Amino acid sequence: MEFGPILRSLLRNKLGVLLIALQIAFTMTVTVNAVYIIDQRSERMARPSGLDEANIFHLSSVGYGNNFNESVVSTEDLALIKALPGVLDATVMNAIPVSGSGSSTGVGLEPDRPETSVQTAMYTADENVLNTLGLNLVAGRPFTSNDVRRGARDMDRTQSTAILTTALAERIFPGEGMQAIGRTIYNPGGGAIEIVGLVERLQTPWAESSFIEQSMIIPEVVNDGSTLYMVRTAPGERDRLMMEVEELLAAQGHERILRNNRSFEETRENSYRLDSVMATILYVVIGTLMFITAMGIVGLAVFSINRRRKQIGTRRALGATRPAILRYFLLENLLISGSGVVLGALLTLAFNMFLVQTFDMPRIDWFYAPVGMLVLIILGQLAALAPAAKASGIAPAMATRSV
Repeated sequence: MEFGPILRSLLRNKLGVLLIALQIAFTMTVTVNAVYIIDQRSERMARPSGLDEANIFHLSSVGYGNNFNESVVSTEDLALIKALPGVLDATVMNAIPVSGSGSSTGVGLEPDRPETSVQTAMYTADENVLNTLGLNLVAGRPFTSNDVRRGARDMDRTQSTAILTTALAERIFPGEGMQAIGRTIYNPGGGAIEIVGLVERLQTPWAESSFIEQSMIIPEVVNDGSTLYMVRTAPGERDRLMMEVEELLAAQGHERILRNNRSFEETRENSYRLDSVMATILYVVIGTLMFITAMGIVGLAVFSINRRRKQIGTRRALGATRPAILRYFLLENLLISGSGVVLGALLTLAFNMFLVQTFDMPRIDWFYAPVGMLVLIILGQLAALAPAAKASGIAPAMATRSV
């Protein structure tokens, strides 16, 4: 076997071998953890919100002046918006899912027991909310106009109805979430809330929250000077209607400012912008490290071959075939890469433990390290292939030349 000569050869260039092995170990540590972070971010960005995302936009109306009557204006606005061809429905809401801004509260099975409550996002909207957002009602009924309360922020909230997400219902009633219809829960002030419906999914306004799937809709329209319209359109009509709706409302001449006319997709993209930028940066880091590592392996292989050209020629003169020379140098590189990835696997796990303890990140899945080891070994073999092939082509006559 060739292990003996290979090991003796590597020991004669200990510093170069050590540097390349450490470089491979460092590259593996950073790459594997970076890929895991990218996967986590990608999964988070791909989570469905529960809405008909491609066909929804939102627009805010902020009134000013003593003559501005928000209740009357919002009623007129909704009638005008719904009358436009291509508009499927519209509603007034207090917050936009996955936007970064909204309201939360706690709900529980007992009044005046906030310590036992479950945290949830709280949306307020009128009876058109399910159809406007495209939510999937899996149990119970939608709101009716009789359910909706309208008034100032300090309106009476001692009794209400609500539609919950299945995740929130299951959190409140473990194992009995789908049987939550008709049951009563309580807000922090002791107000009773009857559950009348369950929707499959409606994410909170906060993409990073630990209770992302726990949301509740209350049939309520609050007049506080600012009105948020959510509008759902027929497929392909959204962009046209965004401009048309804003122009239509502006033409009514009310004392107000129209702003934040955006598609839901744009709002969602803005919420996940940091995740997207981080993934892009990590891809660049991974590519750069892979390239530098590959060049280091190539450099070491070329340096090693140039030092041993006469030795290679002698082996060829003694009958060594080209495949044998090729195999020799690939095996030599395999030993270097193998030692590097073994060290890299240990550093990968240690670095992940640091991330878990310091930044509360999830533990890396077991298969990331073996896959990373395999990728780095393949990279090393591919990087050494060209120099090894060149070495196998050295002529036997090189043995008779001085170096």
